[in-house]
Amino acid sequence: MYMKKILGILVVAFIGGAASLTGYKMFLEEPQVIIKEELPALQTVKTNYTTPTLTTSSVPTNFTEAAESTVNAVVHVKNTALRTQQNPWLEHFFGRGSGTRKFEQVGTGSGVIISPDGYIVTNNHVIEGASEIEITLNSRKKLKAELIGTSKDNDIALLKVDIDEDLPYLPFANSDFVKIGEWVLAVGNPYNLTSTVTAGIVSAKGRDLDGNTNTESFIQTDAAVNPGNSGGALVNTRGELIGINTAITSKTGSFIGYSFAVPSNIAKKIIDDLLEFGAVQEAILGIGIDQGDKEIQGVKIGSIDENSEALKAGLKEGDVITKVNNVKISKFSDLKGQLTAKRPGDIIDVTVDRNGDELVKTVKLIKRIVVPTSKVLGTQFKDLTEKEKRKFNIDGGAKITASVNPYFEDYDGLKGYILTKINGENVTSAQHAVELLDSNAKRRYIFEMITPEGKTEMFRY
Repeated sequence: MYMKKILGILVVAFIGGAASLTGYKMFLEEPQVIIKEELPALQTVKTNYTTPTLTTSSVPTNFTEAAESTVNAVVHVKNTALRTQQNPWLEHFFGRGSGTRKFEQVGTGSGVIISPDGYIVTNNHVIEGASEIEITLNSRKKLKAELIGTSKDNDIALLKVDIDEDLPYLPFANSDFVKIGEWVLAVGNPYNLTSTVTAGIVSAKGRDLDGNTNTESFIQTDAAVNPGNSGGALVNTRGELIGINTAITSKTGSFIGYSFAVPSNIAKKIIDDLLEFGAVQEAILGIGIDQGDKEIQGVKIGSIDENSEALKAGLKEGDVITKVNNVKISKFSDLKGQLTAKRPGDIIDVTVDRNGDELVKTVKLIKRIVVPTSKVLGTQFKDLTEKEKRKFNIDGGAKITASVNPYFEDYDGLKGYILTKINGENVTSAQHAVELLDSNAKRRYIFEMITPEGKTEMFRY
């Protein structure tokens, strides 16, 4: 009897609790809505592009093969330069020569082997002023290198090492076929490390840099490039050379997002010129550029040289150049890049927009005649003839052909004067005079000159 009573109480309590819970859920509790968010599935898209040298149907999905073929073709470059430091106080108190100290300054960078017999391309600024150049292979083997030639304006230098074995090297790709967004690898020796590989994409082409002297068609990439990478390789996913890493934009000196490379077409053309002629052969159209209209997609011709090949080909002032050999020209740096990769005498197809009509003109490029000009003095020079050397009994020197420097206005601009010494150093040629003048950071000079009448005069500037 007692157990039945307990069981009844439990049943009543259970029913009452269930009723209370049901009432709360129905009338008192706020309803809750649960939303299940389904993210769209990530899609993997295979990308590919074709060039005349492409032998496979798609771009590799990783960079291991390209990295393996590249690291052994990239070298460490060490340059040793002999510098002279002067202490004017010691010179003053203890006599001339007592305050002079000579020391070695070491710089490092990278280089790319471009032939099995030991030709190496690097940046001019990596080896500039070097009295000795040493390269280190990725195998740690060290070799002395000979400087074959340089192009300071394009920041390219060519080295050669002698070795009894064939070296691994990188083939050149056609940089005109490089696409924005394409995967690339930067290989070099940052901070004196051995060959280091970083990856990124091509961020832009035909990039112009403020303060750059000549090359105005850089390949821009976000692959990490740091001090020591200069002269290293920028390669595509097939391990082909598409550029020589040259510069970064940075406030700290280290990589902050973008780096710049000289396109392979330009580098190869410069190397070919250095090997064949010993100097760069610069090709031009023979036109002046109208930079007034910034909205134009292309390059507007502002003037045409008289009797130029461009004039003979039918180009006119006001024409807008839109293509060179089917390569799109959107801005001056695009045109500059195409011309820098060509030689005088090359024939190109120039597509122009003339009042809405598209015309194609075939133009023969001409050679640019460079007159050595000092930016410091505002003077132009030319080499002496053998007759002039005999007349003044000198072995070298540089003749001033024009001067716009007001400092020398009392001397009729010094036109016709022969500059023989700068700060006590003999001048050997017109180009040598420009180098001595424009590389002097102190901008203090003592000149020795020969007047047109044969009299020797000294100037302090």
